[in-house]
Amino acid sequence: MEGGERLRPKVIVNVAMSADGKIALPDRTEVKISGEEDFRRVHELRDRVDAILVGIGTVLADDPKLTVKEEYVEDPDHPLKVILDSERRTPEDAQLFNKGDWLIATSEETDKEGWIRCGDGEQVDISLLMKRLEERGIEKLLVEGGGEVISSFFEEGLVDELTVFVGSLIIGGREAPTPVDGEGAYERNETIDLEFVGHEYMDDGILLKYRVDGDDEISR
Repeated sequence: MEGGERLRPKVIVNVAMSADGKIALPDRTEVKISGEEDFRRVHELRDRVDAILVGIGTVLADDPKLTVKEEYVEDPDHPLKVILDSERRTPEDAQLFNKGDWLIATSEETDKEGWIRCGDGEQVDISLLMKRLEERGIEKLLVEGGGEVISSFFEEGLVDELTVFVGSLIIGGREAPTPVDGEGAYERNETIDLEFVGHEYMDDGILLKYRVDGDDEISR
């Protein structure tokens, strides 16, 4: 909010994509897009936020740890791991449970420890989840994927910053996922305008930085 107090966590979306705008193979198999410089940047960014959020699709496809690696950050503060899982499909042996605190948001009734119900529709009510995170003292939220989740945050007008690492490779394929999937825009007035604020060359690619809501501060 310009000139006033923020009433929700600041949302930073960070993604890595190929030169043709893809984030994985058509079958959603993960592809290495960036290198050591960008890995370090991402882990330093994770260390500066209060929570990291991904969708259940990312958990099932990649089984991420969602932690901060000590090889990049000395004595890291591991942020809260937040998972959007409307149908409660998170495996009990998922790596995200191995270290640090976690929270799983669902749209179904649940009494499981560490799970919260946000809404009663087919999908998690993201605006309600943001309110719950704000109540927990979360000030900065890093959203890492996947494309449907990122699309939902843009559609709800909740994204403040976007950083995109563009790697020097082509993946191709009509079915290959993109950083922002979902329904998308059908008319120009449905698109989301960004303000380009800078770039940085790293590894064999480039990091693009955008502001969405006019914030003065851009996270590296």
